[in-house]
Amino acid sequence: MHAIGIDLGTSGIRVALLAPDGSRLHTAQRALPESESDAEGRAEQDPMVWWRLVRELLREVAEQLNGAPAVIAVDGTSATLLRLDASGRPTHPALMYNDARATDTTTILAGVAPAGAAVHSPSSSAAKLLWLRRHEGLSGVRRVLHQADWIAGRLRGRFDVMDENNALKLGYDALQQSWPEWLADVLGPDAGLLPDVVPAGTPLGPIAPEVAESLHLDPRCRVVAGTTDSIAGFLASGVGDTATGVTSLGSTLVIKQLAPQPVYAPEMGVYSHHLRGQWLVGGASNSGGAVLRKYFDDATLEHLSAELDPETDSGLDYVPLPRTGERFPVNDPALDPRLTPRPEDDARFLQGILEGIARVERDGYRCLTELGAPRVERIVTLGGGARNTVWNRIRSRILGLPVTSADNDDAAAGAARLARIGAGLEDAS
Repeated sequence: MHAIGIDLGTSGIRVALLAPDGSRLHTAQRALPESESDAEGRAEQDPMVWWRLVRELLREVAEQLNGAPAVIAVDGTSATLLRLDASGRPTHPALMYNDARATDTTTILAGVAPAGAAVHSPSSSAAKLLWLRRHEGLSGVRRVLHQADWIAGRLRGRFDVMDENNALKLGYDALQQSWPEWLADVLGPDAGLLPDVVPAGTPLGPIAPEVAESLHLDPRCRVVAGTTDSIAGFLASGVGDTATGVTSLGSTLVIKQLAPQPVYAPEMGVYSHHLRGQWLVGGASNSGGAVLRKYFDDATLEHLSAELDPETDSGLDYVPLPRTGERFPVNDPALDPRLTPRPEDDARFLQGILEGIARVERDGYRCLTELGAPRVERIVTLGGGARNTVWNRIRSRILGLPVTSADNDDAAAGAARLARIGAGLEDAS
């Protein structure tokens, strides 16, 4: 059977179609408009825009399928929350992953939620839900879902399930595999807004007949429970062992690795997602490509990187942060960037920044090991930074580990792989 992955990203929606043997047949994407935002931390978007673009992309995929059935999975931005009426239609715009208005409800959560819960941030789904109840009310709301859950629900015509990866930031207890009592207590009657939760990749059922007809898809197409966009990116890498770390080099530096047991350090943003019988442990630094963007454009980065000697240290001891504050591998909101002294040679300055980010990465994996995760023996790299082969050699020197770039880091392909796993077409390992 074919597999379709739908990736609802931060700036666009992407779809990937995999053949029955797992090879890629087709990809397509559509750009998303900017979220409606303001200085108070608001970040909202009309969910019907997502559905319109998803429908366009699936009609395009249907032409490639030519009547063949497929299994479908959806990933979405973590903690993007929707309020739905009884028919599953959004009652208001969605609060996006980066909506940060819920500062007044984190105090409530600090008093009731365990330290290890993934809710102690204004951007968490739980904080957003309490903020909505306090400031806008929940009149007419019959269900809350995340972005990926809602699109999967539109495909099925049912809005009764949430995947446990997205549910984590709403307070779901992945260890006990249930909504916790403290959440039911703080929500009171509104606890009925919470859906059932299932593991990522769980078969959910067939696509709704009317949806299949309107999108020209075979009615035998089936939907499986999805995941978050970052986990879909991990799945795209194909890594399935506990000895390989996966580093994403985007605007920020994110590291993930599989572990047999969960690891938590919420004060540093370290959480564990249950993923097909294992645990995916991760942490994210404020350091990363955003620092490079402050000083260099793409062409300059490429030109200067060619001048570097990755085997010889620059001698510069930088703390490459875009602004004051770090969360992982140290939790220090007062930590200031240090990018001085700046040498006259721009190439040496660049190398100092690249080495500083690599030291953050090294310390991040050491931190996860100290918290109980397995020691990694190799690194696979995702994101834009993975294309810089000189940087990969610098990182390998500083980490003392082999560093390679992933063959695939497309989250849509990762969602399609999750669909294949859920349908039993591919082993989870």
